[in-house]
Parts: sequence; structure tokens; C-alpha cells
Amino acid sequence: MPDSFHSEQYKIFITLLRETRKELGVSQEELALALGMPQTTVSKSENGIRRVDIVELHAWLRALDVDLTEFMATLLKRWDAHTSRAHLHRKVVRKS
Repeated sequence: MPDSFHSEQYKIFITLLRETRKELGVSQEELALALGMPQTTVSKSENGIRRVDIVELHAWLRALDVDLTEFMATLLKRWDAHTSRAHLHRKVVRKS
């Protein structure tokens, strides 16, 4: 099993986290202020340099006024889509 910190699933997760913030028009500075942390911490988290755990994710989403359940549903759909594409690609490669 690959290191989950650098896995495609983790990359999809932080991409969704960053997209969610941007779609709401919230800057990294504004989010950091709401969370009581430095802007660099938000940046490092969104760039995969620093890991985000579930407790922190909950705080981020509350600060953005985003429902955790809805966020996770979107994340699972993206993970499933990625897994389906990867599985299909493996089948095509094997047939060649």
C-alpha cells in the first residue's frame, strides 16, 4: 500500500479542500485568521506539505460554513471516479 500522505486519494482530498475555500471566496489569510493559525500553515496543508487530520478538517469546514457530510460525499465521489478510471486503465493496459 502506498504512503497515504502522498497517495492519489490524499491529493484529491487536498485539491477539494483548496477548491472549496476558493469557490467560497475565502483567502488563505482569512481562513487562517478564523482558525487561529498562521497563513503558512493553511498553505502548507493545501499543498500537501503538512497533513490535515479529521479534527482539523472539521474545524476548517466549520470556518468555511461547509457541511462535513456533504464535503465527504463529494470527496467519496471523486475517489470513486479516480478508482474507476484507474481500474479501467489497468484493464486496457493488460489487454494490449
